[in-house]
Amino acid sequence: MSAFTLAAAQSVSIPGDLQANIGRHLAFMRQAAERGVEFLLFPELSLTGYEKALAAGLAITPDAPVLAPLRELARELKLVTVVGMPIRLGAEEPVLIGALTFGADGSLQVYSKQHLHDGEEIAFTPGNGGEPLTMADERIALAVCADFSHASHPLRAAQSEANLYAASVLITGNGYAPDTALLQGYAREHAMAVLMANHGGMTGGWQSAGRSALWAAGGQQVVAAEGEGDVLVIGRRVAGQWSGEVVSVMGL
Repeated sequence: MSAFTLAAAQSVSIPGDLQANIGRHLAFMRQAAERGVEFLLFPELSLTGYEKALAAGLAITPDAPVLAPLRELARELKLVTVVGMPIRLGAEEPVLIGALTFGADGSLQVYSKQHLHDGEEIAFTPGNGGEPLTMADERIALAVCADFSHASHPLRAAQSEANLYAASVLITGNGYAPDTALLQGYAREHAMAVLMANHGGMTGGWQSAGRSALWAAGGQQVVAAEGEGDVLVIGRRVAGQWSGEVVSVMGL
């Protein structure tokens, strides 16, 4: 198994301000690349914040030109980057919670959240998921928040031979212990690493817990942020062994 460096981008989103959030994402990407990160995962709806009331007005197609700077920088840095955005697959299509992957080769891959939380149906329609990502020796299955609360979702990821389950989330303080117990349990049960990228602050009226984390296959926690704020939670695997660090993102 080759060396691999990944990170959760625990970011604070500016409500509804796509351009400002794109700028913040670009800063995260540059600072991640400086530390050798090859795969970078942002939280659920990271480009807009978890703003249900604004989602219909903000939703765009995955290939919208406004996202080109993210796609181009991912290619330039050779940094596979997953961002969260309300999307429509066509002008008259329903709004989905999207996780868009910008590849190191300039490609775009779309994942849409399959399982909605209670109350999300007022703004969103369940999506169809998406195929795992492939990066050299890595096979990465994506999840968006409530997806992982359904045991069948990580099970399908394991059956697809994913060695990393990457979850973009919004988890509050009250939900943190039970939700992370589930994620750690999947790492143990399915023998795949689990990366969780949580919001770094208040979003959509919810106070996020932060504390983004990585668990190794088998369930051992590798690294976690201590709390909220704009940080990179970085994991490095060398010769099958994981190490981690948390780095503050500067200049936002």
